[in-house]
Amino acid sequence: MTDRPVTRFAPSPTGFLHIGGARTALFNWLFAKKHGGTMLLRIEDTDRARSTDEATAAILDGLSWLELGWEGDPVSQYERAARHREVAEELLASGAAYRCYATPDELAEMREKAKAEKRPPRYDGRWRDRDPSEAPEGRPFAIRLKAPQEGETIVRDKVQGDVRFPNKDLDDFIILRSDGNPTYMLAVVVDDHDMGVTHIVRGDDHLTNAARQSLIYQAMEWDVPVMAHIPLIHGPDGAKLSKRHGALGVEAYRAMGYLPQALRNYLVRLGWSHGDDEMMSLDQMIEWFALEDINKGAARFDFKKLEALNGQYMRATDSDELTGALLRTLPHLPGGPELAERLDEQKTGQLRAAMPGLKERAKTLVELVDAAEFIVAKRPLPLDEKADQLLDDMARNLLSDLQPKLEAVNDWNASTLEQAVRGFAEENEVKLGKVAQPLRAALTGRAVSPGVFDVMLVLGQEETLARLSDQTGAD
Repeated sequence: MTDRPVTRFAPSPTGFLHIGGARTALFNWLFAKKHGGTMLLRIEDTDRARSTDEATAAILDGLSWLELGWEGDPVSQYERAARHREVAEELLASGAAYRCYATPDELAEMREKAKAEKRPPRYDGRWRDRDPSEAPEGRPFAIRLKAPQEGETIVRDKVQGDVRFPNKDLDDFIILRSDGNPTYMLAVVVDDHDMGVTHIVRGDDHLTNAARQSLIYQAMEWDVPVMAHIPLIHGPDGAKLSKRHGALGVEAYRAMGYLPQALRNYLVRLGWSHGDDEMMSLDQMIEWFALEDINKGAARFDFKKLEALNGQYMRATDSDELTGALLRTLPHLPGGPELAERLDEQKTGQLRAAMPGLKERAKTLVELVDAAEFIVAKRPLPLDEKADQLLDDMARNLLSDLQPKLEAVNDWNASTLEQAVRGFAEENEVKLGKVAQPLRAALTGRAVSPGVFDVMLVLGQEETLARLSDQTGAD
């Protein structure tokens, strides 16, 4: 490919940036990056009743979080309505379109007749070749494209292959409504042409639109962009993706504690793959991505696979970097704002120190927030049910005897702490677990945590001994 491609992502701001839209944006972005091109952003906000500024902001925020940057300012489709009308008038003047004066009652009658004859509803072309002098005075009109009635329109698609549409099935569709507003079909073509879009990558629910839009390109004698219609995402059961499957906004995945790079990696493999590679860097995605390698069949969304992949990313991420990612994301996580309030400079340092152990047991940032609770917990620590069971009378007596040993530790590090606790267990002729498990319960309030020696190291000697005293009653 010699010319630099221009792709576009064109969401409607009627809600969040859903997961299918995020994948479409990712595919556009990767293709543009691979070939040294650019991705543009167009907000298709012509549905004024449903379009909101809040939804637009959520879409921009979601793309930014996923690090899918676009070139220039976002384009508002609504603000370009005058240009769309101008092209409709050009098509009218060239004879490629015509005024249609059919009334709503007449159109309803056409639909009913088609239904009775068990055929798809089609406009019957009654104003296609009539002389303009026959126009009823003062009656509003729509402008329809004069579509070819014979032959076929071929969409040469990079994913679907050549898809053929009989022209008789495309009918003379409306490009400008009787109220003067352009239709989506016209607006998309005009915007893509004016923005210099060379490649259109979008969901395969737009495949029939592609045939009709090709007719507008041809009528205007414009080059038809290269098209790639990607399959939709289904749930694990093969049904259309719904909220129970994961049809949520990107911000919901951030709130569930997924890392943007992990979600990006998961999305790129929904319908596209590179051999058996599971984890791949952004540079690898860009290098390997090809439209022709996108599957024709629908991809299946699987939360378990996403969660497992996210866990891999967390373990592979540098502990300081992961701590930074967690701190930045706290405002969006359940329990995150409360944790942030209690993280002073000392506690933040303890969080950084604990991260190597914390990340080994967590699959999401939400789990990290939960696991880090022991660092900021106020004394005396509340015990969960299993921790309470571990701290029976025998265990508390053992911990009471252990305290002087820990008080005597001069160099407070993981090695000396393990040596002290192991030595104590041997002296008392008990297995290490009989000491380590209640010790963990007393220090964290839980039966599961990072390694108990790591916990002691993070808390420090003073806090460790204070928490033990709370549970043993020793001074």
